[in-house]
Amino acid sequence: MSTRIPPVPPAPPAPDPAPTGGDHRFPCTNCGADMRFDPAAGLLICDHCGARQTLDTEGTDAPRELDFRAALAAQLPAQDIEETRVSKCPNCGAEVEFDADLHATECPFCATPVVTSTGAHRQIKPRGLLPFALTEAEAHEAMTAWLGRLWFAPNGLKDYARKGRRLSGLYLPYWTFDAQTDTAYRGERGDDYYTTRTVTRNGKRQTVRQRHTRWRAASGRVARFFDDVLVLASNALPRKFTDGLAPWDLSDLEPYIPDYLAGFRATAYSVGLEEGYEEARAYMDRVILRDVKFDIGGDRQRVHDLHTGVTGVTFKHILLPVWMAAYKYRGKSYRFVVNGRTGRVEGERPWSAWKIAFAVLAGLIVAGVIGYVYAMSQ
Repeated sequence: MSTRIPPVPPAPPAPDPAPTGGDHRFPCTNCGADMRFDPAAGLLICDHCGARQTLDTEGTDAPRELDFRAALAAQLPAQDIEETRVSKCPNCGAEVEFDADLHATECPFCATPVVTSTGAHRQIKPRGLLPFALTEAEAHEAMTAWLGRLWFAPNGLKDYARKGRRLSGLYLPYWTFDAQTDTAYRGERGDDYYTTRTVTRNGKRQTVRQRHTRWRAASGRVARFFDDVLVLASNALPRKFTDGLAPWDLSDLEPYIPDYLAGFRATAYSVGLEEGYEEARAYMDRVILRDVKFDIGGDRQRVHDLHTGVTGVTFKHILLPVWMAAYKYRGKSYRFVVNGRTGRVEGERPWSAWKIAFAVLAGLIVAGVIGYVYAMSQ
């Protein structure tokens, strides 16, 4: 089976300098302290004096698609490019935005101390985001409930994680891709039919039903429009974590405005646009293969050739919210990630050797008791 993928132009040169995004600071008009976005109220709130302020959404439009080919050719308008100040973690490589006046902190992905010698990171500007819907307290409650179900995790880790340590609110970068595909295919359709025959087994005659497949050539075309194929644009977290946080309610995307980032951090993308598109195409090819098999029909299918044309490719850079906790336990980092919209939790955990040994021993004792009772009853 072969699949033709349209050629992708070579990586473009860096675009001409564009206005920088600047530091997203939101001083309170009442006392001057920094304000933060509050998920429960949907407002900017000052923790110092309690002042509230509505978000500045004037002049914002719905998140719009950008032309993929124009981006690869470095022909996006200057307003679609921004420069951010990021620090790179020396342990996990995550690139996270930090405040300009912050000189040392902890990486939210792996709990490694980071000296924030910020550098410039030029990137395609986000077009939309999903604002946080869960407060930190609600996310901590979801994480605590998830930890409570991990019976084989060491008690020390559970106690350490439940001591009320703050979670980090992060926006993770994603690409979304739209594309129209048209696929010509050639294969075979298999239809099952059955025959019966008589065999002798252990001196007894038995009737056996045997399946056969009748194959015939099949060809045709299938078309599909892909809308918002989602690709994680960061390597800071294992895909098994981020995939487990799905689904995301992308129909509720809001236009990107810096106000939503007040009090939170944003992660710069490390998976480029071209690399993200290749991952999206791999997903599209899997769906197209499924469509082709459905179109062939029958009980079984063989697909020999696929020729897919892709047109009208567009994309968006978007930000999705997560609450994160990264703990150092006995010299190793453990991470817990909470979907900032739904409260779904994913994470990694150590195993308690003594708990596992106890469970195995208890199982052997129970099995021995059952065996003894059964033997006595005989």
